[in-house]
Amino acid sequence: MSDNEIEPTTISVPELSLVILIGVSGSGKSTFAARHFKPTQVISSDYCRGLVSDDESDQTATTEAFDLLHHIAGVRLRRGLLTVVDATNVQPKARASLVELAKEHHVLVDAIVLDVEPGLAAERNAARSDRDFGEAVIRRHHRDLKRSLKGLNKEGFRRVHRLNGVDQIEHARIEYAKSWNDKTDETGPFDIIGDVHGCRAELETLLSELGWAIERDEEGRAVGAAHPEGRKAVFVGDLVDRGPDTPGVLRLVMGMVAAGDALSVCGNHEQKLVRALDGRKVRVAHGLAESLEQLGGESEEFNAKARSFMDGLVSHYRLDRGNLVVAHAGLKEAYHGRASGKVRSFALYGDTTGESDEYGLPVRLPWAEDYRGKAMVVYGHTPTAEPEWVNNTICLDTGCCFGGRLTALRYPERELVSVAAEQEWYEPVRPMHAPTGRDATTLDFADVAGDRYLTTGLVGTVKVRAENAAAALEVMSRFAEDPRRVLYLPPTMAPVDASSLDGYLEHPAQAFDQYRGKADRVVCQEKHMGSRAVALVCREPGTARKRFGLDSGPAGAVLTRTGRAFFAEDALTDGLLDRVAAAAESAGLWDKLETDWMLLDCELLPWSTKARELIEDQFASVAAAGTAALPAAVSMLSAAAARGLDVADLAARTASRLSNIEAFAAAYQQYCWPTSGLEGVRLAPFQILATEGVNRADHRHDWHLEAIDALVAADATGTLLETRRRWVTLGTADEAGATEWWHELCAVGGEGMVVKPVLDTRLKLQPGLKVRGREYLRIIYGADYTDPQHLERLRQRRLTHKRSQALREYALGLEALDLVAQDAPLWRVHQFVFAILALESEPVDPRL
Repeated sequence: MSDNEIEPTTISVPELSLVILIGVSGSGKSTFAARHFKPTQVISSDYCRGLVSDDESDQTATTEAFDLLHHIAGVRLRRGLLTVVDATNVQPKARASLVELAKEHHVLVDAIVLDVEPGLAAERNAARSDRDFGEAVIRRHHRDLKRSLKGLNKEGFRRVHRLNGVDQIEHARIEYAKSWNDKTDETGPFDIIGDVHGCRAELETLLSELGWAIERDEEGRAVGAAHPEGRKAVFVGDLVDRGPDTPGVLRLVMGMVAAGDALSVCGNHEQKLVRALDGRKVRVAHGLAESLEQLGGESEEFNAKARSFMDGLVSHYRLDRGNLVVAHAGLKEAYHGRASGKVRSFALYGDTTGESDEYGLPVRLPWAEDYRGKAMVVYGHTPTAEPEWVNNTICLDTGCCFGGRLTALRYPERELVSVAAEQEWYEPVRPMHAPTGRDATTLDFADVAGDRYLTTGLVGTVKVRAENAAAALEVMSRFAEDPRRVLYLPPTMAPVDASSLDGYLEHPAQAFDQYRGKADRVVCQEKHMGSRAVALVCREPGTARKRFGLDSGPAGAVLTRTGRAFFAEDALTDGLLDRVAAAAESAGLWDKLETDWMLLDCELLPWSTKARELIEDQFASVAAAGTAALPAAVSMLSAAAARGLDVADLAARTASRLSNIEAFAAAYQQYCWPTSGLEGVRLAPFQILATEGVNRADHRHDWHLEAIDALVAADATGTLLETRRRWVTLGTADEAGATEWWHELCAVGGEGMVVKPVLDTRLKLQPGLKVRGREYLRIIYGADYTDPQHLERLRQRRLTHKRSQALREYALGLEALDLVAQDAPLWRVHQFVFAILALESEPVDPRL
């Protein structure tokens, strides 16, 4: 470096922090900020003054300007964004409010001081037309700055970076430092291990069970462990106290961490042990005496290393791009990646009321029940008889030192592995917490209320309007089944373009044309004459309890499109599900699909099972009125014509109406037949939506129908119906064959068919188009809809909104099934399920 070169000053600031620039007006803060930070990261007091007054030099707007500055800075910090405040900040009061703002958002705060001679600052200000204050103001600022420099380090700043003079300011460099808890670049796989509490033998057994190779020193002591597949261990803290070998646990874990094979967060027992080793006054209880006695037999060198290791443990880690958080006592989302005394206290002790229970232990608040974060949170601290998932959080402390088990979670596999304690090493003060039931969290109104924007992989963001959400809430709260049963709602289905063929509103030709060029092959499936249903089928009742927390009522569900139970009697639901489960057993589907539950998309027949009131009050009454009145009208017109009256046109129209109403009555009556209990009830499954760990809704239709055929063939009760189909290669004679088949279905009273593309991947394409039969559409559009004047009008029906609704609901359903397969928290599943129902409230012609 030559004599004329200035050695650059490197300033390191945390990636998530508040940076406060300090310097007199004219010291170059704005230029420095523009050179080193993004424009969006910098909040200038002058700019805020201009926003509230249209004049950046208007000192009368200063109070409002700083209110705005604090608000913007607070929003950015809450959202986890680096924020730089460009203001003089030479007075302690101004800095104190910003330091307090950083503390409120649990971020670190750095100060960068730009210290220039007041004469230079005054000269710069004089050259600016917007600065009309004199040198006296600059010198007052400079005096305030000089007085502040001595005490800046005590004002709450993580670091104070001082740049003396223009040369240092010009040659400064800014670099960003990751926080100690930021391990987001480590993606695993991980083996996360619960509270060890001095149980060294059990830890070695668990590591071996997990496939780790333990390394030993010459004395045979475990000093490290490595996994042949490159997995990394993560310890949730509380390595020490209570158990028989705290030094052995520390020796093993310290070796793993030093070798890069493990990470560990701090537990409250490590923190207390460090304080005891430092000679500070602590209460010797809860196993601390055992640790101190055991460490008394170790060398001073080992104890010094152990103390340094424990003292250096961080409160929590963010891992796998932020998708995983490990903290000893758990951590709510607002604290993830943050740094403050409150964050550390929560991570070590959890959320407490400040009160003690009958055992003298802190009363803890159930923070996990209110957790709504995207990251999985894995923790320990509170012993539980069995680990349970609550809102994507899980506690792994299964009380090994109390004679329970030592438990690990394989991530991302979500597989639990545990080993039994060799004995009860320490008598528990309080009985271990028993699970409250799978995902027993009560759904929160805030999860679904108001305008919401849900992200889907298929169509991007789907907006759910507040008014539609309110309508869905009415249905869900008053009529829908237990939320644990409502895991999916089927989407609406779009109709084909109108046909120009004489007498037809819908025809297969339009379905083939709509998919032409987008899919090479389609499947035409029989549209059953019933009601859409979703069936949650469990292999045995124990599955319903264990997997879905259904400890009462049916061991599964048979639901309508709005989430209501099809049958008022639980016995009927159980009876139908038992038949499906037995057929799956006979067909070998449970083993083939490696699952003990499945979610089926079905049609339940007859239509009258669900729609009896609609049929009796609307269709039957219309048919009865028409078939009673119109024959008499035809007879009277015939008599009038016989007397020579010119009523030929009216008689023809009336005769046509009579023919139409008779066709209308015949149409709806084909979808109704008497049932008694399950006698006469039929279920036609046509898609396996999901099984354990797998969303199967995006599988090819040939896969689905092959599995469904096996299920139907294995049914010994005659309850399950086959879904007939035709495969069509577009542009070939298959189209004519499928069209003829559609005519045959409709001629014998069939509803029509659904045409679906045969694709391997999720594409932004209508998942199905319904092509309804000519006579069936009388039920929908009225008995006389085939009259030319009515048919021409109906051909102008607008389908854009209906098709958008169908695709959005389908996309939401796929997301819900993904979450169900992932065993995600129920509230997350229900955000998408609820949205499907909410979209049904959009103003779309219900006849489409």
